[in-house]
Amino acid sequence: MLRDDINSALKAAMKAGQERRVSTLRLINAAILERETRGAERTRLSDTEIVDVMQKMVKQRHEALELYEKAGRSELAAGEREEIEIISAYLPKQMSDLDAAHAISTLIKELEAETLKDMGRTMAALKQRFTGQMDFAKAGAQVKKLLGGG
Repeated sequence: MLRDDINSALKAAMKAGQERRVSTLRLINAAILERETRGAERTRLSDTEIVDVMQKMVKQRHEALELYEKAGRSELAAGEREEIEIISAYLPKQMSDLDAAHAISTLIKELEAETLKDMGRTMAALKQRFTGQMDFAKAGAQVKKLLGGG
């Protein structure tokens, strides 16, 4: 399980004295715990949900990185880059744009989707099959284009 991998890496990083890695892995655990305890009942996240949490963390760090670079804060930008690298190591490999486009067109044929009315079920099927492997904002634009909406 992904949670076990993160905790094992945390213990190893603590023994090795890798401060940035320890703090980043603790942030991941805190984000997972926050998501699990958000509602009235405590839940246990699946690996897919943990990947979703980590993808949001990477996105936040990319946004912060951009702001730090614009402000000329290279030391803070470097820290964000390190955290992105550490978190990304636990995420599924991202598909290239070419592979994603092929997967989308194949799925559209498989679902026999023909118009924009089919976009919702096409996107749902993509998310079910390729969670963590593609950028769904780009995928949505591609699906829309292929279904005649753009």
